Amino acid sequence: MYSIRINLCSFLLLITAGLFAQNPVKNEIPASTRMIWYDQPADLWIEALPIGNGRLGGMVYGGTHEEIIKLNENSLYAGGPYNSNGPGGYAYLDSIRNLVFEGKGKEAEELFEKTMMARNWKQESAPYQPLGNIRIFSPGHAFVSDYNRELLLDSALALVSYKVGDIKFTRTAFCSYPDQVMVIKIDASKPGSINTYFQLEGVTNPGGTRDEKWGISFKDDNTLILSGITRSIEVSDERLRYESRIRAVPEGGSMEIIYKANMPLIHVEGANSVTLYMTTATSYVNYNDISGDPVKRNNQVLNDLGSRTYDDILKDHVLDFSELFNRVSLDLANNNTSDIPTDQRFDLFACGEDPNFASLFFQYGRYLLISCSRPGGIPANLQGLWNQDMNPAWNGGFTTNINFEMNYWLSDMTNLSECREPQLTMIRKMSETGRETARLNFNADGWIFNCNTDIWLMSAPIYGAYWGSWHTAAAWFCDDLWEHFLFTQDTAYLKEYYPLIRDAALFFDQTLVEHPKYGWLVINPSGSPENGPGGDPAWTRNPDGTRNRPIGICASSTCDNALVSELFEHFIEASLILGQDEKLRKSLAKKKKRLPPYQIGQYGQLQEWLEDLDIPEDKHRHTSHLWGLHPGTSIDPLKTPKLADAAKITLKHRGDESTGWAIAWRTNYWARLRDGNKAYKLLRRNLTLVDSPEYGRGPGGTYLNLFDAHPPFQIDGNFGGTSAITEMILQSHNEYIEFLPALPDAWPNGECSGLCARGAFEIDLKWDEGEWIEATILSKKGVPCVIISDSRIGVTAGGRKVKVSKAQNDKYSFLTEPGGIYTIINRDVLKMALLEEHLKGKKDFSRFSSIYDLIRNEIYNVNVNGTQITTKHVTTINAGTEVLLVVNGAVVNNISYINPNDVESIRYVHNNEATKYGVRGSNGAIEIVLK
Repeated sequence: MYSIRINLCSFLLLITAGLFAQNPVKNEIPASTRMIWYDQPADLWIEALPIGNGRLGGMVYGGTHEEIIKLNENSLYAGGPYNSNGPGGYAYLDSIRNLVFEGKGKEAEELFEKTMMARNWKQESAPYQPLGNIRIFSPGHAFVSDYNRELLLDSALALVSYKVGDIKFTRTAFCSYPDQVMVIKIDASKPGSINTYFQLEGVTNPGGTRDEKWGISFKDDNTLILSGITRSIEVSDERLRYESRIRAVPEGGSMEIIYKANMPLIHVEGANSVTLYMTTATSYVNYNDISGDPVKRNNQVLNDLGSRTYDDILKDHVLDFSELFNRVSLDLANNNTSDIPTDQRFDLFACGEDPNFASLFFQYGRYLLISCSRPGGIPANLQGLWNQDMNPAWNGGFTTNINFEMNYWLSDMTNLSECREPQLTMIRKMSETGRETARLNFNADGWIFNCNTDIWLMSAPIYGAYWGSWHTAAAWFCDDLWEHFLFTQDTAYLKEYYPLIRDAALFFDQTLVEHPKYGWLVINPSGSPENGPGGDPAWTRNPDGTRNRPIGICASSTCDNALVSELFEHFIEASLILGQDEKLRKSLAKKKKRLPPYQIGQYGQLQEWLEDLDIPEDKHRHTSHLWGLHPGTSIDPLKTPKLADAAKITLKHRGDESTGWAIAWRTNYWARLRDGNKAYKLLRRNLTLVDSPEYGRGPGGTYLNLFDAHPPFQIDGNFGGTSAITEMILQSHNEYIEFLPALPDAWPNGECSGLCARGAFEIDLKWDEGEWIEATILSKKGVPCVIISDSRIGVTAGGRKVKVSKAQNDKYSFLTEPGGIYTIINRDVLKMALLEEHLKGKKDFSRFSSIYDLIRNEIYNVNVNGTQITTKHVTTINAGTEVLLVVNGAVVNNISYINPNDVESIRYVHNNEATKYGVRGSNGAIEIVLK
């Protein structure tokens, strides 16, 4: 039989410390979860290590004879501002709707493409451009020993070290957010040993319009300057300008500018150390203004550095980054694998020997978000911040039918709410461009957004009706806005962003139409993102290489129904909180009741469309019709078990093999379905090493540098993976907190600190043998706390017992105060620990302190007599609360003795399982198994 075994002494010390703590205790982040390292340089971009300050980023290869750092700046997109809207198709809207209702999808798509698309809808969005490269040449460093390159996640430092002979060389690279510079420092163990050349270069596009321009100049004997203008795009008459500078500051030795292959280089010789400072800027101001002066901006950054030393900049950088990163720790194992190169840990994890590799992947997602999304900047795009290609896959933009939102699933829940600010700000700007699209295509108030955009925030449909007929991205954006409020409980923020939620809801209030067959209010035109009935196999190829596609346009896909339904819910609740828009609130409350319900199809699956058109062979990467399961909340195993079962069938049909980000989304689904082992199986699948950078070469997984492989690299898989691990450990989307809702068997013991729950709670949690033991909760805003648990709980604050109310369905609630810290104990697990103490012949309760006061009525009248334990009757175990004593499968009312040496195991059986013993209510049984 399964037995709960815990180290009681450690357990009691843990809880006692929690009872009297004045601040949440943060665990030290294990080394194996905060460092990535390799014993050889990177050969490929997908092996290099990323650094970034939200705006400026680099990929560090770690070469010795020649180092390369590939550079990015997050506003560097091709072209310039443009208005994507065409003349507008409102005059044809009714005709399109009628064709859809009549089942004439092909004709509806043809008319849609003639009337409603963007001005140049066949052209994809403006591509995100790489900035250039820094090259560092070190003659004589081709043959080295003791090589090591690493990325310290908690301090955001990329380090390279090696020996040439008996001299040790060290390079440190980082991007400072406080000082807005990239810094690279080279040190040598022997003075005067550094002989190095620095080069700055731009990037030329082998395709596209090929009219980008760049050049290199120099200033004094220590500065190289890259100046350029991006390539043009057909829909814009403007082009972005940029400038980048590197400035070398040696200690000792000499420095000069030399020319090699018509390119200026900085040559430093005989130095003890040398530090390189890099700054870059573009003319980007906002989505419709590129009048900025990059030269002036760079001068300002360099002037602000003033007399600040390398040590000053490094100190402020580490303090800034670590304050964010170190808020959260996750330890899934006691073993330390930090001394094993990261590339070797893939196989260890696959064999179940390195649980903390999942913790490392979790923390890496947090590292990447901090590095590519900081306040005042531009949100993470398809590749976050890092891109080496002039013509990147999907143009490196913002795919708004999953990627743009998925990038921020982890932000609030892993204590990085500040990093969400760029996304929130861009959503506000998107509402500006989306208003015109709503007016032109629907003659409606409010705003909408379509499936893809770039830094110029085009909102009109592109690619074609198969993709562009889906126009509910704004509803999804508003779910993100609402989630941020739920986590922060910031009413000032809600008041600021409430108009966006209201106006997105207002659009659908005005544009829902009645379905002639079903009588429901539907969205028409509609689509299920990037899919049509039959899925990918329906894309057949013609002899000339072109492809035929299925029909995607429809009325009210399941995805759209879920999005609009929950948008209405969020608006209604927000309007009640703020006391605004009563008339619209009442209108939407009525219309919400008339939206189509979820449909379960012939295979028991959750239908993707109103009609039962799904086929089990559809293995499409998108699973948008399950949006209500995650990130939405309208499907849940406890609230809607039939729909949850239908979602499981859909997931089984789609299968586990997919692109990286799609596997990550599936992992979130299974976590919400409370199936930890299935979620873990998919996590393991996503952490399978992919060795090819090419698109379409094999299924998704993870590259050597832990970047997610679509393939190619797409960062939402990283962020979705971190979100999924969090969902396995902590959930709060159902208006209550649930500990370990989807804990897999592979993680029986662990602890985390700093995770966040809706209601503005910050939580530390420990578990043992699959059972949570103790949690510490910081209530930031004083919201009442509700916890669901099939184990009974006890709550204290400052050593004093807190009144807990128990409702049906195992929900416990208690009041909190702003800034209050509360310790929650699992009383059933603690009771078992105490019983084990008794069976081992231990008597001393003095160290239990107030913990024993919480459960003193649960185990008593147990008298120790030598090595034997005698009890009076069943109420010995738990007086008056119907907890039974079961020995070897039989209920025992009177027992003469138990020899502790004969005890095989002890466990507490929860009420559902204990009903076989005749337990009433929600109590349980103590099972003792004798040898």
